[in-house]
Amino acid sequence: MPPLRSQIQPGMTVDLVQKQDQATGRLTRGVVAQLLTRSPSHPHGIKVRLTSGQVGRVQAVITPE
Repeated sequence: MPPLRSQIQPGMTVDLVQKQDQATGRLTRGVVAQLLTRSPSHPHGIKVRLTSGQVGRVQAVITPE
């Protein structure tokens, strides 16, 4: 299950699926710049914009080791 909105903050590193990659499930890793989904959860993941400008739905939050 994708993380909730409350678990994602700007500056965090995440793996997300971009719209064009939904069929293949290819993940893109990046740093969150802005949260775009207003609801607390979404079945396909919270939509965010990365610092690179890419937009997609978060599948996992990457925790620093």
